Amino acid sequence: MSYKVLPVEQLLPALLSAQVDFKYPDSETWAQVQKAGHTLTYSQGVVEYVDGVLVAPQRLGRPLEQLKRLAMVNGWTPWGYQQRIDAGLIELTYSDDLRQMIRQAMKRDTDGAYFNVAVATHYLDNIRARPGALIFDPKLPYNRGTFKLSSIKHADVIKRFDRFLIDYQGEIAALKSQYKVEANLDAERVGVEQWKLDFLERKKLKEAQTR
Repeated sequence: MSYKVLPVEQLLPALLSAQVDFKYPDSETWAQVQKAGHTLTYSQGVVEYVDGVLVAPQRLGRPLEQLKRLAMVNGWTPWGYQQRIDAGLIELTYSDDLRQMIRQAMKRDTDGAYFNVAVATHYLDNIRARPGALIFDPKLPYNRGTFKLSSIKHADVIKRFDRFLIDYQGEIAALKSQYKVEANLDAERVGVEQWKLDFLERKKLKEAQTR
């Protein structure tokens, strides 16, 4: 078995054309028009996620009506914004990858960037080394969901994978905790810079010790 990394916009076409046997991540709610006529089997949820808009700190809390230009990575769907996009009230600017999209938003070429909040925040904190340069705005529309594994031809393997998720849930939870893939998904914490979260945890622990 081999693992193949593809650009977002190539993932689904590769699955539907049998270039790959499985797609991850996937969801029943994604790309329903493109999937019409195909029977896909989905696994149980693997990882929870939040997709939303990250903005410059000075734009945090502004109303949706002031969001005029939105940066996107090719292949992503801006859930909650399509009506305003169709009406010409939001202009989309597409990028090939996360790095390019973040650069656009930081240069103020757009009013915000729509992406997986945990991934974008990790990139800013640890790779770009610019924590807080862009902040998730929970007052703007955002989408919660669960990443799943999908396949067209191998429903039997999907069933075995589901069993794996049950049999090894302890080990999987430990990996999620180690790599913080589901960390801070509640509305008050999602997208907050890691140093702030660490500070809040230390403060909480100190208060508990003084009681």
